[in-house]
Amino acid sequence: MSRVYVDMVGDLFHAGHVALLREARRHGDWLVVGVLSDDTAASYKRRPIMTLAERVAVIESCRYVDEVIEDAPFQVTEEFLAEHGITTVVHGDDLSPEGAEFVYGSAVTAGKLTYVRRTEGISTTQLIQRVLDAG
Repeated sequence: MSRVYVDMVGDLFHAGHVALLREARRHGDWLVVGVLSDDTAASYKRRPIMTLAERVAVIESCRYVDEVIEDAPFQVTEEFLAEHGITTVVHGDDLSPEGAEFVYGSAVTAGKLTYVRRTEGISTTQLIQRVLDAG
């Protein structure tokens, strides 16, 4: 059985997140989603609006998701891949080669990283702006 891994913050879960998970699921038999902690997200983006528990609850309810790893590591190591039996790692195609090497170095080296098309026109940042504009 092939196990696909994708990590995400998943804040304000939206159609772009669903598209990512649907596409990731197509790359294997079992989809494992790593949900990054609030502190991890804040270290490179912004602090999520939803709590980790809220984000996990929403993500694990998505029909494409088979398993959730709460507080997933930011950097995916060879040990992490082996521990979880990950055969493929999926990420949106908006990741730079340098970013891929930094976050998914082991998967890149092993040829396990696959890119999928990022959904245009929707992001958590855009949703936040829509709410602000509507206020």
